[in-house]
Amino acid sequence: MNFGAIIIGDEILSGKRQDKHFAKIAEMLGARGLRLSWVEYLGDDRERLTETFRRTLASGDVVFSCGGIGNTPDDHTRQAVAAALGVGLEISPEGVEEARIRFGDDMTPERLQLVTFPAGTRIVPNPFNRIPGFMVPGRHHYFVPGFPQMAHPMIEWALETFYRDEFKAAKVEKAFLLTGEKAYESALLGLMERIVADYPTLRLFSLPSLVGKERRHLELGVEGEPALVDKAMEEIRVEVEKRGITWTWRD
Repeated sequence: MNFGAIIIGDEILSGKRQDKHFAKIAEMLGARGLRLSWVEYLGDDRERLTETFRRTLASGDVVFSCGGIGNTPDDHTRQAVAAALGVGLEISPEGVEEARIRFGDDMTPERLQLVTFPAGTRIVPNPFNRIPGFMVPGRHHYFVPGFPQMAHPMIEWALETFYRDEFKAAKVEKAFLLTGEKAYESALLGLMERIVADYPTLRLFSLPSLVGKERRHLELGVEGEPALVDKAMEEIRVEVEKRGITWTWRD
């Protein structure tokens, strides 16, 4: 399955706050042998959010959406998802039960808004403060708050609850730092193409590093199943030594 992330908030796009979701979601997936296929950053624009959710809900991808599920005027995620699904909003009985653990019987209209979700959705439990997010059954979409301390345990719950069958052995990543006059991508393109063809389950990466206008080194490596990674890296080592290229292991 493909996994994607949508990260919402004008404050992130303006630079007022730094995104802390992308790296953590990638880390959680990586620990389970999975990886993000895509990520989108969106502002607090209900029309754009609706268009985006309409597209992603039809994609079949697993999507984690962070932000915009509060009850203030700049929170649009609940309404945008409802519009994308063509349904209305309704108070979630599951959500009310969770919120009562936090607020007791003092369920004001404002607090009820926090558990008002698109019709037909289910809650995503929030262990931090018991105010849940929501998910769309059958569509693999999970909507959580923008606060990392809430969002990340909720995403982890979704992964462990619904996607354990997708988990794979943890991948490893190894790379060489190549230096010298011949350590540039164009000269090594044939080698890279051969590794990709011979090891289709591995991910090859090539990252040049510059200091000013001068090449510092070329980071060349692969990611995937450990035994195959070792085999591919040995082939790369033999070839770069044959070409007189100096190499060291990347830390």
